Amino acid sequence: VGLLFVLILLLILKRQHVWKSHARENFPPGPRPLPIIGNLHIMDLKRPYLTMLELSKTYGPVFSIQMGPRKIVVLSGYDTVKEALVNQADAFSGRPKIPVVEEIAKGKGVIFSDGENWRVMRRFTLTTLRDFGMGKKAIEDRVVEEYGCLADIIEAQKGKPLEMTLMLNAAIANVITSILLGKRYDYEDPIFKRLLSLVNENVRIFGTPSVSIYNMFPALGFLLKNHKIFIQNVKEMTDFIKVTFIEHLKVLDRNDQRSFIDTFLVRQQEENGNANGYFHNENLIEVVRNLFVAGMETTSTTLRWGLLLMMKYPEIQKKVQEEIEQVIGSNPPRIEHRTQMPYTDAVIHEIQRFANILPLNLPHETTADVTLKGYFIPKGTYIIPLLASVLRDKSQWEKPDIFYPEHFLDSKGKFVKNDAFMPFSAGRRTCAGETLAKMELFLFFTSLLQRFTFHPPPGISSSNLDLSPAIGITVSPVTHEVCAVPRS
Repeated sequence: VGLLFVLILLLILKRQHVWKSHARENFPPGPRPLPIIGNLHIMDLKRPYLTMLELSKTYGPVFSIQMGPRKIVVLSGYDTVKEALVNQADAFSGRPKIPVVEEIAKGKGVIFSDGENWRVMRRFTLTTLRDFGMGKKAIEDRVVEEYGCLADIIEAQKGKPLEMTLMLNAAIANVITSILLGKRYDYEDPIFKRLLSLVNENVRIFGTPSVSIYNMFPALGFLLKNHKIFIQNVKEMTDFIKVTFIEHLKVLDRNDQRSFIDTFLVRQQEENGNANGYFHNENLIEVVRNLFVAGMETTSTTLRWGLLLMMKYPEIQKKVQEEIEQVIGSNPPRIEHRTQMPYTDAVIHEIQRFANILPLNLPHETTADVTLKGYFIPKGTYIIPLLASVLRDKSQWEKPDIFYPEHFLDSKGKFVKNDAFMPFSAGRRTCAGETLAKMELFLFFTSLLQRFTFHPPPGISSSNLDLSPAIGITVSPVTHEVCAVPRS
């Protein structure tokens, strides 16, 4: 214990020396940190983005905070985030080491990796996803087929209250597993249900204060129950992925590649013997896990917000359904309909803006010394591009704190883009699955409202629906039931 205290003290003294030198170099301002804990005492660890939004009012669009021994620079507002991630994209394209992630990923994969490993894996991922139909009719057909399975389950409830988290997770996950594994799962498949529950639990745990504390002080990991559960869940998912790619390897045919895993394994065989190659099993496991979690969680969470908001604002739901009737009728919705449905498109965009499901973004790191808004930020600085501040920027949105589809409509009712719409981030680290997510959101949302009208459960009025978010790395709605009443 004494040695641990000395090591922590030395680390703090080193950090303080470094950051004092930064202050002389016009480092971004921020609240005065306390010894050891930094600014931990002023942070809402359950929803840290709320504290950061408040701090930006005092310290401006570029400011610093200290979380334990680590100094962080926060970027707030559309202009600042765009200048960093787009105008100075290379300098802000790094990814810092996050202890709980580093413990499991060890710098591999595509989301949390950095340097050449990230460049190779991202290039391979984007190319392979496109080859398997991302953004094309082949994937559109899979989404339409999957919606049919989902709708049958919902309709069987006959309008009775149901909690839709797992079924929406399953529907979205099946689209990504059709690419990753070349198959879909029955919603009641015990292995599939277990995988979904592991993801849901880890998304929740990742956003808890105990994991935040672990990331600041990894030496305390043995004291934190959530950290242990998180690691156990990751190991269980890793074991599943290992078994899966071993099965794929047994029947691998380079002339008939049925899935993302097949294509990776073929590339692995081609590079066999290259000691400096990147197509090894550790990257395969991590890339598949990255794509499965990211491909399911963000889209299904957005759909849950969408249905909750339609119950909250039934007049908006009615207008969407009227547009569906006018443009699509009883035909299956297709992507080609989107340009003819400006109101529905605006509602979907506003759901994403209002839901603000990744308010902190994923952290970035500077790859070189850089100057931003007159402040000096040294190479290797942990950066938070605060997406919440972009999606609620008062200079960019007429009614930033209100659900208002007219943010994306002109005076004639035509759809208009807004550059401050950044739910997928921007620059070098923009979401690799953005095209797929946009397709899924339009097709699932439109199909659901074509076939059902969503109401709150008996005894709950629309005005009393709770829009406060649950705790997690993503901002999801609190658990709630819906009544999906079939439309004639």
